[in-house]
Amino acid sequence: MSLVLGLDSGGTKTILAFADRSGQIVSLHRASGLDPSVDMNWAQTLQKMLNQDALALKRVDAAVLGLPFHDEVAEYTAAQKATAQAFIPGKSLVQNDVRVAFDGALAGRPGVLILAGTGSMAWASRNGPDDPHVRVGGWGDAFGDEGSAFWIGQKALAAVSCNLDGRAPALTLSHGILSALGLQDGDLMGWCYGLKNRRTGFAGLAVAVSALADAGCSEAVAILHCAADHLAAHIMAAWRQTSPQSPLCWSYAGGVFSSQIVLRRVAEKLLHAPVPPRLPPVGGAILRAARCAGWVIDEAWLDRLAASLAEH
Repeated sequence: MSLVLGLDSGGTKTILAFADRSGQIVSLHRASGLDPSVDMNWAQTLQKMLNQDALALKRVDAAVLGLPFHDEVAEYTAAQKATAQAFIPGKSLVQNDVRVAFDGALAGRPGVLILAGTGSMAWASRNGPDDPHVRVGGWGDAFGDEGSAFWIGQKALAAVSCNLDGRAPALTLSHGILSALGLQDGDLMGWCYGLKNRRTGFAGLAVAVSALADAGCSEAVAILHCAADHLAAHIMAAWRQTSPQSPLCWSYAGGVFSSQIVLRRVAEKLLHAPVPPRLPPVGGAILRAARCAGWVIDEAWLDRLAASLAEH
């Protein structure tokens, strides 16, 4: 039985899955993110994941790996390609993690994909998956990563520090964030500078900010609205460079969009509702791998893949 392998990895988590010709997932594994900027051992983590299904790996016709920083930092890109070739037999293709999210969400349609997870980036194509693509954002936390979970967490911490100093009245937000971290006021700086991975540590706070916003905390709502405004600006900048005369078609991926506040605000700013994602990012990697393997892909196949991924 021939298989394809799809992998999606960001700053926080990795999902690896094998699928058969019918579009069914035969196994799925999860691990921490394979971010080469913060984890020197990312290749070993990938190898360990692959070794969990060594027999399935031998049956792989094609593999697509969506990895962070690919085609953005030359050193990382070269290492990612070499690692894929060393560990995976047959055809292997390494892509940016936002590219596989684009392939999954739009499943071959032209449009804009906005990803807001640990980081943020928009990815757009005028005519479909094989057309030249435009990328907006994705510069990482050193430059901003506006609208991302990292950005939301950093803005929340900034507001808490202002409140603790007496510079701003964000009392509800402060209590909520400190409670989520299980901290007393004086421990916040120690928590921050004691993090081994500040990028993922800050990003994890976005869940608490979203919960506070849902509970009516105005400071949390303001942070999420500002994040959504940045994400909408990403989308429009990408669309202007691809199909400015066509009606906007956009979709989304990433944990930030689990917040209905963010999703509604982006739609309001754009004056266009989103296209619901057809497949999650790992599904986009599987779809591209299946195409690389020469498999026949139709709507029924996509439906089976989506349903099988949902089961897992």
